[in-house]
Amino acid sequence: MRLRCRFADQDFSYALQDNATARDLISLLPLDLTIEDFSTNEKLAHLPRRLDETGRQPITDEAPGDLCYFRGWGNLAFFHTGYTYRDDLILLGKIAGGVAPLLVKGTHPLRLDLMS
Repeated sequence: MRLRCRFADQDFSYALQDNATARDLISLLPLDLTIEDFSTNEKLAHLPRRLDETGRQPITDEAPGDLCYFRGWGNLAFFHTGYTYRDDLILLGKIAGGVAPLLVKGTHPLRLDLMS
């Protein structure tokens, strides 16, 4: 499955993992959220509800462009630079192409849907 993301004239996608948390995210689509800068290495978007957290397993190949679910706040984390796996992150997908879309600064409306 591929997740399509659009904000600020950026259009990019993620190859989604096959886990319960990613499937729960898919069940919410399409979604209109807000994406915003957070920390020095990620953007985040708050979901309308918490996701099923049974998709949790260690991430052994962390990379810029990963899309994760942060269990602490129940939000999406779009990493644009390196990060280190923590027990409160669930990998949802890997970006297709580079991280350039995630480098656009600011707070923007975000549209998430499945690619056909």
